[in-house]
Amino acid sequence: MRRRDLRRALGGALNVLTARLLNIRRHRPAVPPLDLDAYQALAAPTALDTARLLAGRSNAQRARLVEAVLRRLGSPVTRLPYRTVEGAGVNLFVEAGSGPRVLLLAAHHDAVPGSPGANDNAASVGILLDLWARLAADPPRRLTVRFGFFGDEERGMLGSRVYARSAALDDLIGVVSLELCGIGDSLALWDVTPALAESPLVRAWIAAAESLGYRRDETYHLAEPVPFFGSDHRPLVDRGVPGVGLTAVPTGAAEALRAFIYGGVRGALVPPARRPPPFTTYHTAGDAPETLEPAALARAVTVLEALCRVLESRPVAAG
Repeated sequence: MRRRDLRRALGGALNVLTARLLNIRRHRPAVPPLDLDAYQALAAPTALDTARLLAGRSNAQRARLVEAVLRRLGSPVTRLPYRTVEGAGVNLFVEAGSGPRVLLLAAHHDAVPGSPGANDNAASVGILLDLWARLAADPPRRLTVRFGFFGDEERGMLGSRVYARSAALDDLIGVVSLELCGIGDSLALWDVTPALAESPLVRAWIAAAESLGYRRDETYHLAEPVPFFGSDHRPLVDRGVPGVGLTAVPTGAAEALRAFIYGGVRGALVPPARRPPPFTTYHTAGDAPETLEPAALARAVTVLEALCRVLESRPVAAG
């Protein structure tokens, strides 16, 4: 575990340095973020509105704004600050439902240097806020859905590593971390091993997606463990929690994405302009709110709500 944490710490430092170098001469005209007062004046802020609120701000500002929005929701907010030799930040949590079993849905609120961080990962924060509003209006009674907004994912999943080391996880039936969910007309669940494919979490995902008309290997995909890229479910998977990542995928780019993601080191070194979407804007100055697709954001909210309802309806033992 210590060696894994060290590898992640070094990988996170390299990730931040690479983004800084990539974006040092690629500035775009700044798009003024949506003002917090204007955001809160909206009758029902959307995931795109949330992306416009957060994109282009410093990570400290993003964390403060996410906390301010969560506190306005009317649900108790759990605030877990951390400070390590790698850095300091805050993890934030709200819940919906009252069941003994817990599903953790996660989205990191930080971005890499030089990138507005709209699709990576402000859009996912917005998706979870939309979903919380839906579940708060009709709370599940046999399931608790915990919404986790982690800090410093770009620094080797630092916030979720701290959480995984210190939190009680026995009641978790699974974790889904959202990454790059704002561009694409199909959905990919990734880090799905053969054993995990038979787990209650993934079986419930399949049932939820197919109940909405999604088709396996066409409009939804189950992808094996991903090299080079990762997200906040992985530190919890290390502790024995079933966990997967969720990403939106343009159907027309599915094969090119597979070649890019599983292409080894050569794939990771492909310049952004030559990558398939949504990686054309990944960690770049071009990751701005105007690149997001409202239909993709809405699609993720709907499927995740269906996942919660399926899990609520099924008697599944924790862990």
